[in-house]
Amino acid sequence: MTTRKPIAVATNDSAQSQAAVLWAAARAKRAGLPLVLLHVVDDRWVAEPYPWFGTLQEVGQELLQKAAARLDGVEPAVSTELLTGSVGGSLAKYSKRTSMMVVGSGSGHLGGTLADRALQVAKGAKVPVAVVGTQDLEGRTGVVVGVDGSPEATQAVAFAAAEADRDGDELTVVYAISVPNPVIDAGLSTATLASLAVDEERIVLSETVAGLKEDYPDLTVHQRLETERGPVDALVDAASGARLLVVGSRGRGAFKRLLLGSTAHGVLRHLPCPTIITRTEAGVSQI
Repeated sequence: MTTRKPIAVATNDSAQSQAAVLWAAARAKRAGLPLVLLHVVDDRWVAEPYPWFGTLQEVGQELLQKAAARLDGVEPAVSTELLTGSVGGSLAKYSKRTSMMVVGSGSGHLGGTLADRALQVAKGAKVPVAVVGTQDLEGRTGVVVGVDGSPEATQAVAFAAAEADRDGDELTVVYAISVPNPVIDAGLSTATLASLAVDEERIVLSETVAGLKEDYPDLTVHQRLETERGPVDALVDAASGARLLVVGSRGRGAFKRLLLGSTAHGVLRHLPCPTIITRTEAGVSQI
């Protein structure tokens, strides 16, 4: 029996969480890892002696049993665990016991999912977090990863390359930059300066993928330097037909006090496909 940490997936029986459970089960089976189904009873607004809190726990247990029943007879081994506390905090804390945490994307509100539970978990988890939506993944191929020259992005590339190579996919590395406009920035920059800036950033992109051919000789790597759109739009577009998108938890332009970079923020609000947010401590993809 494997001693490696399990993959954990949170469920609340929504369509998004049901999709996340199926995605996590497939990944756990492929990796030979156990799967843990989690449900959190949010007790932040519950004070003793409310008798109906026990009812909430019973409902949570029933929900977990229902989710496990959908996987009946399907490898890997499935266990369930009921947690109590804040949803985002409880799942982030539990992530220390896992090799990956998987959550559903949640439903949009107020124009997006900025305050969604998936975002809360991604902020606090210590392992890679996969966020899964309800997109039809049939026929999708390829792994896309966003880079910006930061250590987080370099690690995201390592994770994405291992992921693509293992499953025979092609890897697309996307780097979106802001280039001086010689018309708008008249007097401040020239077309030559803009061209030099692109050349310098193209070197950054090349250095980011350097070594991949040596580590993965059969891996096809595409480099995409985007100068017309921001990183969120560029990544969402590039991953529109991909089976997986990988982004780092923070980028070169993020303030260190922020727990999740603006690019990861934006991608989760416009999720194009299952997306994995890597952590600096997590290492390359092994699951």
